[in-house]
Amino acid sequence: MTQVASSPTASSTHTEKHARKVIEASREQEWRKPSFGKELFLGRFRLDLIDPPPADKQAAEGQVFLAKLRSYISGVDGQQIERDARIPDEVLRDLGSLGAFGMKIDTKYGGLGLSNLDYCRALALVGSVNPSIGALLSAHQSIGVPQPLKLVGTDEQKSRFLPRLAGGEVSAFLLTEPEVGSYPANLRTSAVPTGDGDYLLNGVKLWATNGTLATLFVVMALVPRSEGHRGGITAFVVEGDAPGVTIERRNAFMGLRGLENSVTRFHDVRVPAANVIGGEGQGLRIALSTLNTGRLSLPAMCVGAGKWCLNVAREWAAERVQMGRPIGSYEAIAKKIAFIAGSTYGMEAMLELSCRLADDEQNDIRIEAALVKLYASELAWKVADELVQIRGGRGYETADSLAARGERPIPAEQILRDVRINRIFEGSTEIMHLAIAREAVDAHLSVAGDIIDPDAGLGAKAKAAGRAGGFYARWLPTLVTGKGQLPSGFSEFGPLAQHLRYVERSSRRLARETFYGMARWQGKLEHKQGFLGRVVDIGAELFAMSAACVKARSERETRPEGVELADLFCRQATLRAEALFRDLWDNADGVEAAAAKRVIAGRYLSLEEGIIPPSAAAAGPWLAAWEPGASAAEDVRRRL
Repeated sequence: MTQVASSPTASSTHTEKHARKVIEASREQEWRKPSFGKELFLGRFRLDLIDPPPADKQAAEGQVFLAKLRSYISGVDGQQIERDARIPDEVLRDLGSLGAFGMKIDTKYGGLGLSNLDYCRALALVGSVNPSIGALLSAHQSIGVPQPLKLVGTDEQKSRFLPRLAGGEVSAFLLTEPEVGSYPANLRTSAVPTGDGDYLLNGVKLWATNGTLATLFVVMALVPRSEGHRGGITAFVVEGDAPGVTIERRNAFMGLRGLENSVTRFHDVRVPAANVIGGEGQGLRIALSTLNTGRLSLPAMCVGAGKWCLNVAREWAAERVQMGRPIGSYEAIAKKIAFIAGSTYGMEAMLELSCRLADDEQNDIRIEAALVKLYASELAWKVADELVQIRGGRGYETADSLAARGERPIPAEQILRDVRINRIFEGSTEIMHLAIAREAVDAHLSVAGDIIDPDAGLGAKAKAAGRAGGFYARWLPTLVTGKGQLPSGFSEFGPLAQHLRYVERSSRRLARETFYGMARWQGKLEHKQGFLGRVVDIGAELFAMSAACVKARSERETRPEGVELADLFCRQATLRAEALFRDLWDNADGVEAAAAKRVIAGRYLSLEEGIIPPSAAAAGPWLAAWEPGASAAEDVRRRL
């Protein structure tokens, strides 16, 4: 048992390699457009790529819609959704009438054609009433049918499906299976070609957000390779009401109680060849491309949560008096309020910049979108936690209980539960660290990958050595000095110049540290997840600081207070970045990894004595098994 737990078997190693190979083959290989994030990790602080930020496209149309949406959503009872664990039918119908289901769909197909920026503003707005509404609209448009069709759909597919979705029908994205999470190499849902050109879909999908409501799905399924079929993981548009589709259950969670999330079974579901998106074998590539901008919806919800928490913290800290003084005047509470304010400004700046870059379409934002998703989901959780602490016992009490005692029903405990999923949705923090790290070291792997690849032959290694020699001879000298060392550097930013000088110096420092890590561990670097996670987190702090300074400068005439907020945020971010730099090399990663192996092997069972273990009362497997076949469950789909 101990040996098995401490060292991977040959089969598990093969599975891991296969999973990585599948993901690597699906990621976008080339950088056709500039990327601020890519350059930042290479030690090149390309401020010119983000300053001035691209203009806000379609602002007039967006503001008209946002005003209508605000007027409507302010009258929706978010607490009723929490109590009923259900968004009312009339709310869904009204949102459809407003055009909220077509925010990202082109006007040609009946949508509003909003910019990414206005779309994210809308999500933050509706999420402030109840985050389940934001999750519904986000899953429908950011990763559901509209986005992949926008990217690679045919004109016929767009004409057939998009008007329905813009009009209020709901879509969902189905990738995850009971045994398949972040690495889809073991996908079991199959789509077998038929003799007449269609496909027969069989399988079970888990955690399909909007699954109980959706009339259209994007389903990822494995097409077997055969004559005339290249096979591979493929994306299909599937009618939710097609024969053989069963919504077996609606899942329930600690937060987002209004979320319509399903277990969905497909049994001999006939899917026309015309419903294949992008061609056979392109499913994962489409999914990853969809997430490049699709991930922006989650930080939008986080920004909305931050603003919500800031409002409650500000009003409560001024109202609540202890020992003759408002609690906000005590330093212990003041620090928390400042953290909430600074963090909210930093998250918003980072999101706005990423949206503007996406709308401008002149930049590759795969790193930026991933960074803001990672960063905002982690920071929003801490913000919500600090709000609960500021509210004290009332922060832990439910809104209904507060109202029953005659107090203002502020659901602080709910916001904490609701934002927690963002650290898991659309790529967990741990997976995001690895995905971003892979992109961050792409330039190194493209020139020196074969040197550290144990499977590469001597000829390939020799060629790689030649390429690497030339690249590093040019690149390493650029990491020695830069504009950040000049006292007058970035002086046009006034009091914020010091922070940009820090970002420039730290960008070069981060690139040097990454190079040292590659030189030290070479092919084993991919297993140094603690190191890679810190590299990514430092990059996220630097990107956020850059965005905050650019936002404050661009708005200095209309919102002069932004300079103060940017300065506050950058000081907080600098402290975090410096701690991460220290931890790159001075940490307990090795000790903790070894300890975890001993824990899993059962060496410390004595530490679990004195309790009734959950497994004593919770029978059943950790992972539910499933087999293809007709459903034996009652269909629980919900139709308006």
